[in-house]
Amino acid sequence: MQTDMLWDPLRRKSVKATPEEEVRQWFISAVLHQGMKVPEHMMGSEVPLKQGQKDFRADIVVYDRSAAPLMIVECKRPDVALDQEVIDQAIRYNNVLNVKYIAITNGAKTFMFRRDGEGFVYMERAPLWEEML
Repeated sequence: MQTDMLWDPLRRKSVKATPEEEVRQWFISAVLHQGMKVPEHMMGSEVPLKQGQKDFRADIVVYDRSAAPLMIVECKRPDVALDQEVIDQAIRYNNVLNVKYIAITNGAKTFMFRRDGEGFVYMERAPLWEEML
């Protein structure tokens, strides 16, 4: 395999090793799979979404046991600030998926939120997948 490529276990193929892709693959492996104990087959990367006439791609979607979307993860390059614009992007995707959890990360920082009524509240720690169910 070329050094400018990364293996994406969710898409089951090699993908170009961009800074954002490196963050995505780190999050899939280290945070979701190892840390939060999400089974690999309960995640999708670059998941296509449609809102009206607009097509989007969610970086990572975590699913529950019935394959319903549970969490959206928005990944950015390490030099991108995790600001309101990034949160708004994840919330737009949530308008399609209606998840309980949202995460945003640039590899250096990660913020997680859980649904609370009509909005989302910051979480101090990442929940285990079993706790999210």
